[in-house]
Amino acid sequence: MVHDDIRDSSEGQEYGLSRLNWLILARIGIVTFLLGLATFIEVMGMESLSAVSAPILYKIIILTYFLSILYVFLKDILKNLPLNVYVQGIGDLALVTAMIYATGGIHSIYSVFYPLVIIYSVLFLDRKGGFIIASIAGVFYGISAGLELYGILVPIFPIVIYENPVTAGFAITRTLTHVLSFYLIAYLASFLVAQEKKTRTLLAEKQNAFEQLDLLHQSIIESVDSGILTIDLNGKIKTMNRAAAEITGFTLPEVANRDYASIFGGFPSINVDKSNGQNGNGAKTRFEMAFRTRDHRSLVLACSVSPLRDHRARRIGSIVIFHDMTEINEMKESLEKSRRLAFIGEMAAGLAHEIRNPLASIGGSIQLLQRDTPQSQTRERLMQIILRGKDQLENFMRDFLMMARPVPGAMESFDIREVIQDVVESLRCTEDWPEALETDILPGTAPLNLDANKGEIRQVLWNVVLNAVQSMPQGGTLRVEAKPLRLESRDGVEVRVEDTGCGIASNDLERVFEPFYTKRGKGTGLGLAVVNRIVEGYGGRILMNSQSGKGTTCKVWFPGRGPDSVESANAWK
Repeated sequence: MVHDDIRDSSEGQEYGLSRLNWLILARIGIVTFLLGLATFIEVMGMESLSAVSAPILYKIIILTYFLSILYVFLKDILKNLPLNVYVQGIGDLALVTAMIYATGGIHSIYSVFYPLVIIYSVLFLDRKGGFIIASIAGVFYGISAGLELYGILVPIFPIVIYENPVTAGFAITRTLTHVLSFYLIAYLASFLVAQEKKTRTLLAEKQNAFEQLDLLHQSIIESVDSGILTIDLNGKIKTMNRAAAEITGFTLPEVANRDYASIFGGFPSINVDKSNGQNGNGAKTRFEMAFRTRDHRSLVLACSVSPLRDHRARRIGSIVIFHDMTEINEMKESLEKSRRLAFIGEMAAGLAHEIRNPLASIGGSIQLLQRDTPQSQTRERLMQIILRGKDQLENFMRDFLMMARPVPGAMESFDIREVIQDVVESLRCTEDWPEALETDILPGTAPLNLDANKGEIRQVLWNVVLNAVQSMPQGGTLRVEAKPLRLESRDGVEVRVEDTGCGIASNDLERVFEPFYTKRGKGTGLGLAVVNRIVEGYGGRILMNSQSGKGTTCKVWFPGRGPDSVESANAWK
């Protein structure tokens, strides 16, 4: 509060000094006009009409110029504004009195300059200062009239149209009339000045309230987490808040006066009837759109468009409010996956009990039959078929339970390159491995340690590599590579499996991680679903790129604490 008072006082002082400069300029302007008028009268020879003693008047005008220059320096020396105004006011009253003496005394018309001095005194000194200057003006005029009445001071250039001498009644009446007019002018001027100050104060209060309201409005807009844009009737962006800049990556100077469609290409067209500024029904438009930020991040924005109207309810543009729905949509997808997996988990608990116990009984019985019963070639082959069927069912249940498992198993530290070598060597001994298959394994030069459950990571690699092998029944090239990779500011390990097999059609590629989805007659559709579940459990990423007839590339990334990453990627493609 104290600081505000000091600031207001300082601002008032500066405002008063500025008006004092205008007072000096006005005084110079008036005397310049009088100088020009006197010169014109003298040149035209109009002495009978002038009632002016030119030489004396010229001296008074020159004196006024001198005093005005002196007041300019006095303003810088004398910092007290009221005292400065009093000095100038009394000086001007003395000059006006001298001008009256030089131009006819009590009959002079130049007494009209007294009110000018009183009026500007009221502007600077308020009512009290105005009455003091009015009193001094009355004293100056009364003394001048009294001296002229008693013949002590004879005007230098008396007006000849008044043949009768000045009487006491005329002098007193003239003096009282002037004094009364001085006070009346001081009162009226002070009343007007008070009204002007009151109006200026109210205006300042309104302006301050408006500034506070505008500041509050800006603070609210900038504090909202949703992006807010305003668009004019021509589709040009006019304003945007902080959240809009953070979401889009663009700043206001970059998008100001640009067409909104050049930034937000997915926006629906905003149709406005410019003839009357109205839209069809004035309703809000809500929609979701894909958006690519300035730094090439892909987002999903939930947007709403509302009409922007002025105080007359005429539409002057549109307000666009949007927020980032990317994480929310990802959470919805994750929740849906969790819901499906929870359902699968409930099924798995029952299936494990209902299937594994009969399988154990069947397996044990077959083994007893093989040991105790003489075997013929046909009977041995049938028993082997039964045992393979049992193993397939057990493998199916293992995959089914692993897919439904909510958390990773026991953790250990191991070299993932050793697991890759073990998986490839084991698959060579299976019936799915074609003889014409060539392998290109890039083991690397240093261990690539990973903290995870070794059995689960082996299961991931087994299913991914097995899919690649099964896609090349007539042979081809299998390439497996493991390397450290920093992805989205996290260190980790990437395993890349490439094949030259039959590939996957684009409409099937989106469904390969769904449970029970398979194109192979002997497949269960759980292999890649298990892979996806395990990778998600470790917070990893999996990406599959494929073209029908041209092969498939599957990349699996696990977060890890291995050696420093030799590559870094903000986005994975």
